[in-house]
Amino acid sequence: QVHLVESGGGSVQAGGSLRLACVASGRSLSNYALGWFRQAPGKERELLARITWGGTSFYSTQPIKDRFTISLDAAKTTVYLQMNNLKPEDTAVYYCASFTRALVGTKWNARDWGQGTQVSVSS
Repeated sequence: QVHLVESGGGSVQAGGSLRLACVASGRSLSNYALGWFRQAPGKERELLARITWGGTSFYSTQPIKDRFTISLDAAKTTVYLQMNNLKPEDTAVYYCASFTRALVGTKWNARDWGQGTQVSVSS
């Protein structure tokens, strides 16, 4: 099991930036990928980005990739999500997650979750 603790959420005006951080702890962390989801009120939780311990990143959509950057500090076992040019529609609870997969090349599945951190963007 991977324990995840997020920080860095808050309130910001449209066009602003925030950086979320998630500290991961547990055994054999390099076997997992880490990533970020968000859930807006009344909407389903959506994947934003994921990164492997080797540094390979994945973004769910191009618009997300254009404004958000995921990174990993392996020494600190911390994954970051830099969010720029924030928009009111980015308002949501942001969750850090660990991912596992059965075999190399197969689908990553989210397994462990952080408690979430609120991001609010005003116009």
